[in-house]
Amino acid sequence: MADYTTQDYNRLLGLAGFSEALLKNHFTLYEGYVKNTNKLSLELGFMVKEGRTGDASYSEIKRRFGWEFCGMRLHELYFENLTKTPKPLAEAAPKLAKALGAEFGSVELWEKDLKALAAIRGIGWAVLYLDIRSGRLFNAWVNEHDAGHLAGCAPLLVLDVFEHAFMLDYGLKRADYVAACIGAFDWGAAAQRHEAAQPAPAAPGGPLRPSGAS
Repeated sequence: MADYTTQDYNRLLGLAGFSEALLKNHFTLYEGYVKNTNKLSLELGFMVKEGRTGDASYSEIKRRFGWEFCGMRLHELYFENLTKTPKPLAEAAPKLAKALGAEFGSVELWEKDLKALAAIRGIGWAVLYLDIRSGRLFNAWVNEHDAGHLAGCAPLLVLDVFEHAFMLDYGLKRADYVAACIGAFDWGAAAQRHEAAQPAPAAPGGPLRPSGAS
């Protein structure tokens, strides 16, 4: 299988509220996740071919692979939902704006909840998820990279709240960094993710029942 390729996010240089040094450091860190994802994938492939799946090292590499992969993917989603030319939510993503209002009571209350989530002590990610089955929206905390994801849900917005994402520019003022991110959200990207994650229409005759249902 082809290796994962490091994506170029230099378009974000000059983003309001983010220094060039902070962004370039962040890009370099992201590149490490891509390299390690490819490295561990290759190692695991060799171990399977060699019949070494009973080794303790196989179990540890399997666990580590999820951490590296999620670190790679979450960074890509994060960089891709930032823009130097943000448009208002209601203009760029009217359907999502309506859904956020319905779920949280108002867009303002959703933002209040996101800010509170992003202020949780510790390192991690604040993610706006769409539950694909129900259509509900949740702000959820992902600890590290691979713990806390909501099963069956699609990430619509991703906010990196690891210290490397803000300390160089903001020191301990995490709330100021979060406000800068919200001001730079690419709602068009979020709208595309929202639309892509919508469940397919039910087949004629209604939804399938679980096996054995009467």
